[in-house]
Amino acid sequence: MVQKRYFWEGGEEGSDVPNRDSKRRNASIRDMNKSSMQELVIKLEPFLRNCVSQEVQRAINSYLRSPLNQIGSSEGSRSLQLHFDDELPSTLFTGCRVEKEDSTLVKVVLRDSMSKRVITSGPLSSIKVTIVVLDGDFNKDDKEDWTQQEFNNRIIQERAGKRPLVTGAVVLSLREGMGYIEDVSFTDNSSWIRSGKFRVGAISSEGSIREGMSNAFKVKDHRGESYKKHHPPSSDDEVWRLEKIAKDGASHKRLTSHGICNVKGLLQLYVTNPCSLRKILGGNKISSKAWNSIIEHASACLLDDNELYLYKAEDGTVLVLNSIYDVVGANFDGGHYLSVDMFNKSEQLLVDNLKQHVYKNLNYLVPLGDQSFVAHPLLLPNLQTGSYCNPSIQNVSFQVGQVE
Repeated sequence: MVQKRYFWEGGEEGSDVPNRDSKRRNASIRDMNKSSMQELVIKLEPFLRNCVSQEVQRAINSYLRSPLNQIGSSEGSRSLQLHFDDELPSTLFTGCRVEKEDSTLVKVVLRDSMSKRVITSGPLSSIKVTIVVLDGDFNKDDKEDWTQQEFNNRIIQERAGKRPLVTGAVVLSLREGMGYIEDVSFTDNSSWIRSGKFRVGAISSEGSIREGMSNAFKVKDHRGESYKKHHPPSSDDEVWRLEKIAKDGASHKRLTSHGICNVKGLLQLYVTNPCSLRKILGGNKISSKAWNSIIEHASACLLDDNELYLYKAEDGTVLVLNSIYDVVGANFDGGHYLSVDMFNKSEQLLVDNLKQHVYKNLNYLVPLGDQSFVAHPLLLPNLQTGSYCNPSIQNVSFQVGQVE
């Protein structure tokens, strides 16, 4: 007869009779564990309820902020958006105010995304807006379809141990849907982030309104401001103040070696002999993009309206040229003065032919100094007839140019 062998919890292999003391001991342990678990659940219950409540509330808020659930409530919808009405410069400097190229304030407005209409009335027209810093790589495609979480994730904070990235009046109040960034400046450059650029963003105190952001730009340390490009440039600015011409760079050195030291000198050569200017800048080695950038920037220069020159041709025609030798007007056949936009086709053709001679013989030009051309006898209007007087050049010493 085979003897049965038992394995009892808490007993020994081969025991025929369960160990009663061991069984009772294990049962007691199970009761204690059960009691401890119940006590733990009771203690954790308030915490768990709070976590669940927060997550539910967060989900409800997200649902309510969705544009799909804002029908009939334009004030609370993401169809309203903050918008930077002005372009920021491509480069800003630490410690300097965030402003436009012309040194005026940057405007932020609240608009309807569909109609582009500024919200000028109602409670949302006077909300508070906070200025933040964003990664310059954010929204490179300019689609403006980001979510609130995506926007928040791209906000840049200051580096460890550094001051807040922007300081000053970072909170502004809209008035009739418009506000201005009046005194905000960067404390750190943008070279330490991967894109090397920042954007400034605008966040509403009303989380249901879509955020706004500026164009991307670099921020350089203040010590680099001495190399800053001027927008617009002055005629007396050194040529390296123009885009694509680096201070003490190859183009700068080539220009100065040809006596072209300022923007005015560059424009004078561009007007009289553009091929020569391009040759100085490298000829075919300078790209069309770089060439166009230089000329476009230089052409934004504000000219001195009082610096004028006269040129008298052999046939009696008198040309009036500005400070960079562009023709601004003429006096034909002893008649009245015409500005360049009043020339007919034959007059324009005549002037174009004369210009080529003038540009080869700039020593024929007679400067008018500080006098305005309307104050000169040659161009003085006859107040009784309303026309201009016949040429009277007796008090101006001309060297008559002969057309070759």
